[in-house]
Amino acid sequence: MFNCKPDNEKNIKANYLPYFNTPELTPDWTSKDHKIPPFSFKNQNDKTITNEHYNGKIQIADFFFTTCPGICPKLTKNMHSIQEYYKSDSNIRLVSFSVMPWVDKVEQLKNYSIANKIDSSKWNLLTGDKDEIYDLARNGYFADENYYKNQNKSEFIHTENFILVDHNGYIRGVYNGTIEFDVERLKRHISILKREYDL
Repeated sequence: MFNCKPDNEKNIKANYLPYFNTPELTPDWTSKDHKIPPFSFKNQNDKTITNEHYNGKIQIADFFFTTCPGICPKLTKNMHSIQEYYKSDSNIRLVSFSVMPWVDKVEQLKNYSIANKIDSSKWNLLTGDKDEIYDLARNGYFADENYYKNQNKSEFIHTENFILVDHNGYIRGVYNGTIEFDVERLKRHISILKREYDL
């Protein structure tokens, strides 16, 4: 479907989402080269969650920490709205990775999930080894724009992005999770993605 003639390019872009294969997050309608790599972390119920949990599912991911006083409460609120909007849709799953795992142990995530009415059958809060999470954020989800500017591995990751990943593990969209307009755009793109794969 990607070997389209130039006069069909607008139609392709209207009916299919691009792929994001590089940290620059340049949309690409012609190739799909980058997949979310394997991972394994503990969720709020002390259950091991791997990338295989999301195989065949559309995934919305973000990076947060429970004690964040700034953007994270807004991210959680908007992610919760997505949870409720798709609560009966088994094709949609949510995941939030803690960027402060030395604080966000399982018990902390559990308390946070209860306080924010998080449905663990739909939405995992994940914690684990800091280096593994940071590597996944930077090289898997392309979630740390500052890292690609200064290559400082010690820098704290703090991003407002929601990342849309398709059922094959490819990144298909990036959205500002603090802005309701962009959250609505995410929902529209999920509809396109579902039509694309007939989900």
